[in-house]
Amino acid sequence: MNFTPKSLFRLFAVAEVVTWALLLSALVIRSTVGLGSEVFFVVGASHGFTFLGYGVTAVLVGVNQRWSIGRLVLGVALAIVPFATVPFDRFVERKGLLEGPWRKTKSSDPRDDNWFDSLFRWFITRPVLLLLVLVAFVISLFSFLLFLGPPSEWGK
Repeated sequence: MNFTPKSLFRLFAVAEVVTWALLLSALVIRSTVGLGSEVFFVVGASHGFTFLGYGVTAVLVGVNQRWSIGRLVLGVALAIVPFATVPFDRFVERKGLLEGPWRKTKSSDPRDDNWFDSLFRWFITRPVLLLLVLVAFVISLFSFLLFLGPPSEWGK
């Protein structure tokens, strides 16, 4: 399947909303019915993995689409707010900030003349390698966060 920046961003924005709904539902069920901790762990882990995947995708798409640093940070940070990723997706779509293909080749744009854009284009032209690197990054970060435990335990 050939994902465009728009379709990839939408996929993760919607997945983030779905996992938020599952997580909040699991929290309500756990506190009212007594949902088992194993089920809650699976739902929480699914949301956490999707949360990190959305963040990586927002950065990847934001860099490709040349979003401002502020918009890029906002796009990533909105994953923290339940159900905010889809409205942000709609907002950037209305502004035309998701239009266009992946920037695989150097253009006449002077912003293409730096090491970061060269490295970005190199990875974009190698989607399997890019996917493997990003998945490895997300898995590593996810594993590290699991090792740290819940945020309520970090200061102890």
